[in-house]
Amino acid sequence: MTPRRCILGVPVCITIFFLQGSKVAADAPMGSAPWLCHPAPRCGDHLYDPLQHCCHDDAILLLNQTRKCGSCTFWPCLELCCPESFGHQRFVVRLKVPGTQARCSSLPTSRTCSR
Repeated sequence: MTPRRCILGVPVCITIFFLQGSKVAADAPMGSAPWLCHPAPRCGDHLYDPLQHCCHDDAILLLNQTRKCGSCTFWPCLELCCPESFGHQRFVVRLKVPGTQARCSSLPTSRTCSR
């Protein structure tokens, strides 16, 4: 009886060689690291990129978008327009503090904006 040669090892070695040199299709695209570990922020029913937008009153705004507050212009992504007194229509712009609840009474004032 003559011994048989096992040729099963050759295809396995070739397959492993090609798998090591190829890029796996499941790799994440570059620059997506923050999205892998954290859920995307939501504004109402919509997702948004916090590096480009913010959620203000259930609307997605650009980070550099401005609005009027009395006689001042403010950035809704970074500041709040707060009525200080209703008799004179006096407003103040207060800085939003990251990680805190946005309430006009508890935030530092950055400037006064009369009407």
